[in-house]
Amino acid sequence: MAYRTEDFARETNVSRETLAEYQAWHGLLLKWNKKINLVSPTALDDFWRRHALDSWQLTPHMADKPRNYIDLGSGAGFPGISLAIAAKAQNPQSHVLLVESAGKKASYLRTVIRDLHLPASVTSQRAEEISPKTYDMVSARAFAPLDRLLNYAQPFWGEGTIGLFLKGGNIQDELTEADKSWTYSAELIPSLSDSTGCILKVTGLSPK
Repeated sequence: MAYRTEDFARETNVSRETLAEYQAWHGLLLKWNKKINLVSPTALDDFWRRHALDSWQLTPHMADKPRNYIDLGSGAGFPGISLAIAAKAQNPQSHVLLVESAGKKASYLRTVIRDLHLPASVTSQRAEEISPKTYDMVSARAFAPLDRLLNYAQPFWGEGTIGLFLKGGNIQDELTEADKSWTYSAELIPSLSDSTGCILKVTGLSPK
């Protein structure tokens, strides 16, 4: 049976206002996906589990006080837009920077942010071109293997920064490779949306 809007609402217990924002986001995704290739048609059919729930599961790890977040390789907004929706509900003084170098995707993300009045912005720079700055949280989904992802994330890392990365079934191989170049603490949190996936929570990142 398909995972529906009602399933998402029940599993996450989001407010009616937050659910309405996810629905508006879904509508914009459907509209824009006809013009530019944001997600595959198959993945779009499974929006509420594969995208909405998958992205939402990071939000319980966000702080309830003002924070600055950066989402690398935001694409269609997973998980960056979801984080911005949560930030708006929890503390609108927070801010989410979505990093998306593809111009058309960046335009789509700006439209979502504008229409939903989210505390977020988009940069079309590549991650490696952005000036170093400390963020409270770095997130990414399907952006790069962990070793390369940590290299992208390191310029945005400070003493209290956490990384929340949505990862698949090959995470142990990625950790083994990353361990050659990086020192960090890692916690694997089982994914709510994918029985083979996880949230990788990284703290204490530094190069060896």
